[in-house]
Amino acid sequence: MNKRAAIYLRVSTKEQTTDNQRLALVEVAEHAGWQVVEVYEDHGISGAKGRDKRPQLDAMLKDATRRKFDVVMAWSVDRLGRSLQDLVGSLADLRSSNVDLFLHQQALDTTTPAGKAMFGMLSVFAEFERSMIVERVNAGLARARKTGTKTGRAFGRPTLKPATVDRIRRSLNEGLSIRKTAEATGVSPATVMKFRP
Repeated sequence: MNKRAAIYLRVSTKEQTTDNQRLALVEVAEHAGWQVVEVYEDHGISGAKGRDKRPQLDAMLKDATRRKFDVVMAWSVDRLGRSLQDLVGSLADLRSSNVDLFLHQQALDTTTPAGKAMFGMLSVFAEFERSMIVERVNAGLARARKTGTKTGRAFGRPTLKPATVDRIRRSLNEGLSIRKTAEATGVSPATVMKFRP
């Protein structure tokens, strides 16, 4: 079966060019018999920035969940991310969508059996990271209980003052939007949504 490929390109500064990355990856795709259906390019954006600051990476990962392609091609692992947390998150998103990954510089190709085994190892790291986060949250809650710090239901966040809750309810009843109410009361839109009538 002919695989549909997406290419992800990134350079850190406006002065750099993605041309070399693009040419090499298109050549690999042609050699493998893959059809390049989309090219995503974040130009002048550091790899240290998260997915929320890299619009084309975000679009590519969303399209992966929609199965718009079968394999993502990138020049190198550091094109996808420099932070382990962001990198593992992106790779886990691809894996859960059954989208393969090709990294030119690392010679990683998860369309092959050896590459699939490597992808499996990535899920082990992702699970390890999740368990570490849970462990830290639980330790923080235990410390808060031990020291008598009052916490809300959501992972040690402080409970809202009754006056703030009244202001939220009043704003919503007056017809203010969730976003405007959040700004006026200094809480997040998600918090305001809990008090919708």
